[in-house]
Amino acid sequence: MNTGKFDAHPTYKDDYRPWDTHKRELAKQERVYQPPTEKFGNSTTFQDDFFPKEIMARESFKPLGVAKHSDIPFEATTSHRISYVPHEIEPRFMKEKPEYKPSSQPLDDLTTHRVNFKGALGEITKSYKPEHGKIGSSARFEGSTEFRERFQPWEIPSPYVIKSYEYIPPKAHMQFDTTTNQDFVPHQLDYVPPIRPVSHGRRSNVPFQGNTTMKDDFRPWEAKRQELIKREHEISKPMGKFEGVTTFKSHYQPHEIIPTQSFKPQGISLRSSVPFEGGTMYRSEFTPKKNEVCPANFALPPGYVFEGVDNRGHKIFQKIPTPKMNAFGNRNENSIGIAKEIAVAS
Repeated sequence: MNTGKFDAHPTYKDDYRPWDTHKRELAKQERVYQPPTEKFGNSTTFQDDFFPKEIMARESFKPLGVAKHSDIPFEATTSHRISYVPHEIEPRFMKEKPEYKPSSQPLDDLTTHRVNFKGALGEITKSYKPEHGKIGSSARFEGSTEFRERFQPWEIPSPYVIKSYEYIPPKAHMQFDTTTNQDFVPHQLDYVPPIRPVSHGRRSNVPFQGNTTMKDDFRPWEAKRQELIKREHEISKPMGKFEGVTTFKSHYQPHEIIPTQSFKPQGISLRSSVPFEGGTMYRSEFTPKKNEVCPANFALPPGYVFEGVDNRGHKIFQKIPTPKMNAFGNRNENSIGIAKEIAVAS
């Protein structure tokens, strides 16, 4: 084995050398910020053209809800009071109650049932129930049955148990070597050093200059938020109690709700004596076709002849040529179709 050092200089590293590049200087001119001397005018066109105006309370044309009193006395005379003549009320006629006179004859409490159906004495129905007498015996009860007499218990022998053989360890030494342990020889590997150059970070003691054109030209202004121009309402709030009666509540008269008559048809199925015609266009025009089976599913496909096996182990079968039929229904032996279809089964 060669233990020399591997020269890992590729063509790219030899042809393309790193160049000493310097940082490009900025061509931007330094501008010193000078704050403005005048005050920043932040008023808008809307604030200049539209100034706040005083809100005047609108005059109410609603009539006052105060009853108007009249100095003229109220004339309560009506046509009914003028034309009505009062009459004296006569006493009510009272009808005298007749005096109760009891009957001198005794009460006849006989009914149709009592008159027509008289109790007739009949014979009492005899009871055919047998007399209850205790049937006992002084002999001893025999608990033997036909099953106990004919089927006597048999002694069942214990099952035969095969004795296990005792393990005897081998006396000779067992070899645990395998073919890999015997044939494989370990080798000492030399790791190839990486070809990639070591990247040293560029470090500088100069502080980072984070100024940009945006920061230099546009400085933040001290702008304060303008307060809202809002005037207090001059309309005084009502002090009295709110009357929550609306026009709808005062004029509305409740009516009885009449339920609407339902015109929904009853859920009763309509039956007809005419037989149902279940024929469709699909059933009339559909022609059933025979499901052809793939010839590769058979060990020896019908209609094919074994031709051979290719180099990858695939069995190739060729279709048996069939003679063509002419217009008169006779076979034309000369014109035989060439077998183009080949079934391949692996």
